[in-house]
Parts: sequence; structure tokens; C-alpha cells
Amino acid sequence: MRLFLAILLCKLSRWALRLLGRGGTALPGKLALRLCPDAVARLSRDIRCVIVTGTNGKTTTCRIIEQTLRAAGYDPMANRSGSNLERGIAADLCANASLTGKPRRRCAVIECDEAAFKHVCGEIQPEAVVVTNVFRDQLDRYGEVTHTLESIRIGLERAKRATVCLNADDSLVASLAPDAPDRVRFYGIDVNLGEGADVSDAPRCIVCGAEYEYAYHTYAHLGGFRCPKCGYSRTEPDVAVVGVDALTTDGSVVELRIDGEIYPAAVSLPAAYNLYNAAAAVAAATALGVSAESAVKSLAQIESGFGRMERFELGGAKVTMVLVKNPAGCDRAIEYLASMGEGTTAVFCLNDGTADGTDVSWIWDAGFERLFAPGGGVKSIIVSGTRAEDMRLRLKYAGADEHAVRIVRGVGELADAIAATEGRVCVMPTYTAMLPLRAELAGRVGRKEFWK
Repeated sequence: MRLFLAILLCKLSRWALRLLGRGGTALPGKLALRLCPDAVARLSRDIRCVIVTGTNGKTTTCRIIEQTLRAAGYDPMANRSGSNLERGIAADLCANASLTGKPRRRCAVIECDEAAFKHVCGEIQPEAVVVTNVFRDQLDRYGEVTHTLESIRIGLERAKRATVCLNADDSLVASLAPDAPDRVRFYGIDVNLGEGADVSDAPRCIVCGAEYEYAYHTYAHLGGFRCPKCGYSRTEPDVAVVGVDALTTDGSVVELRIDGEIYPAAVSLPAAYNLYNAAAAVAAATALGVSAESAVKSLAQIESGFGRMERFELGGAKVTMVLVKNPAGCDRAIEYLASMGEGTTAVFCLNDGTADGTDVSWIWDAGFERLFAPGGGVKSIIVSGTRAEDMRLRLKYAGADEHAVRIVRGVGELADAIAATEGRVCVMPTYTAMLPLRAELAGRVGRKEFWK
């Protein structure tokens, strides 16, 4: 009876919130868990689940896995909004269930917050788990990277049946392998992408503390790491990008090695870091039984996720929205912005809400300087958000003319300013800045909200 009432209350509250134009991604699940604390465990019991966690790339990786499974004939449910705490997961599981708790879809792709992962894995018994990476993020909430890593470690110990897909190039993530003996599937990139370690959250060996040596870097602390003192080093991946034939602002053409076989692949998302998301998705999909050929083929049909490389056209403005939330991710977005070429308008929206992390000092660790180096390509700059002045100051120290950096306050006014721009526009918002701006831009181009 408790489960019945929890599902009913969740569905009714979600319906009411959406009538009011709200997403209904968290409160309905919170109400359901209040009535039935074990709702997640009971509703996921007859569902094949893959859970994705990690600092960056969760939403995009989930979207790729979802589309890969769908192309292979599955009909997965997913928490597509990115509401990835237990309450958000509970809301989507309730939406997927009949009033008696019977699931409508028996396959699920679930994005899970790193801190919540240990609790969620105590409720759900996933068939596969993906850990994308571990970076310094929201220090006011997560603390140092070792705390995040420990939360994930506890979750893996509870996911006793899962195939665990780990990023072989991340020395922190790879160190989780002993917690899932004989169940690990590594993925990574075997190619030197020419990046240095401008932002490194793990310069020293997690085993003995010595400084790593690298055969190559992809970005941040990711790459071909090796400890010269104790020998802890990168493991050869089961799924790896072994060649990059083209890498453009629209996508990439690569070669993937999957369990020893080579496959040519087109990835329809731009930026080198999305190659990790693609490799992670292929590792998870093949662990669930999807053929390598089908998984690779689906990479050419990936659609951008909610605010992650999402594109809009407003008049003469061709807008790309790239969510940023920490130094490592922001560095990748800056690299992408710089690659867009001369004449690009940059829009930075910095908020300090709870979901963003109230400490915004991380912007000083991201490499904005490259935007103002020769060939940086930025034509004009707009800043917005509750911490717009902080963003303008950071850009001043990076080399921008502070008098040329325009502050625009309201969401409507910011959308007007973007629409009045000719050419390429790259918008880099933090999470709570992204939500209203994305809704405004989506409304102007006739795009539905994610929940419609």
C-alpha cells in the first residue's frame, strides 16, 4: 500500500507541476520517498539498469548509451533531465511504473550524482556501472577528490553483480579496479591529443605519493600515466580510441579498438573529451550484450544533451551551449571555444547557487588566457549571472579589455543580446544559469522542454 500511495502521489504532483510549466524532476520523487523509503529498490527490481557516475560527462554518456540501446532494439527509460540525486531517480522510476509498481520499460540508463552513488547502489542492483572521471568539483559540497573517490568506491562494493566500466586514463578512477575484481571493463584513448596538464587534480600517485610520469596527455591528469616509484600505471583498455582521423567543431572520425577488433567510427559530437564519453558508452553497451558493430554505428546519430553542446539558431546567431562547472570541464570548453575560429562571440554566465557550488574561485584555475593569445578568435564578450562581476574580473586578468566586456543582467535581455549577434556564439553557463537561459532559447526556436 505504501508503494501504491507513493507512486500515486509522485504522478499527481508531477502532473500538477508540469501544468505549471515546471519540470517536476525532484519534488515528486522526494514525496514518494517520504511515503515509501525503499521505493527505488522496489521499482528497479525487475529492470536491467546501467548507472553512470563521475564528475564530468555523465549526462552525455547516458544520452549516448540510451541511443545506442535504442538502436539495438531496447526501449530504455532514462532520467534525461540530469536530476541525478535519489529523489530525481525515484521520480523517473515512479513515472515508469504502473500504480501497482510494474515497470513499463524493463531497461534503464540512470545518471547518478557521485555523492549519492553509494546510496543508490545500495538500492539498485545495476547490471553495468560507468565511472567517467574524478575532478575537483564543488569543494563546498564534495570536498577533495579523495572524498568523491571514496563515495564511488563504496557504491561499487554494493554493486556486486555489475560489470564496471572504468576510465583507464584517469589514475583516480582506474584505482577503483580492485573493488570490482574480475568485473572491470576499461576504456580510454590511446592517442596523444597534444594537450598538456594545465589543470591537474591528481599529479601524484594515489598509491605511494610519487609524481606521475606520462607517455602522453589527453587533458588534465588523464593520459598514459605511470608511477616511477611503485609501478602503478595505466591498464590497456578493452575499448579504446586508437586513431583520430578528423576532429572538428561538428564531430570526429576515429578508429575504435573493441576487444581486439578495429572499427572505424564517426562521432557526431564535437570536442576531444566527448571521445571519452563515446568510448565509455560503447564499453557499457557491449557489456549489456549490444554488438560492437551496432554500438559503433549508433555513434554517428548522437544528439546533444540538455545544455551539453546543444545548438540553437536565432536569426543570424548560431549558438552552442556548453555547460561548465569546474576547472577541468571549463578548460575543455575554452579549448572548444578557441577552436571555433575568429569572429566568435563568447557568453559566460556565472552563478553561485547551491547546485553550482557556492565557491566560484575555481574560475581562476581555468585557462581563459588562451582566448586572448594570438589566434584566440573571440570577437566580443558578454558576461551574466549572479557573479558576473567576478567573471569580468577573471577575464580582465586573462587579457581581456574589461571595458569591452558587456554585462547583461536578465535572461530575456541576454537572449535578446545573443539573438542580435551575427555568426557563431558560444554560451558557457553554470548549471543554475543554464536552466532559465536554455528554456528561453528553446522557447524562441520552438523547441520543447525536455519533459514534453
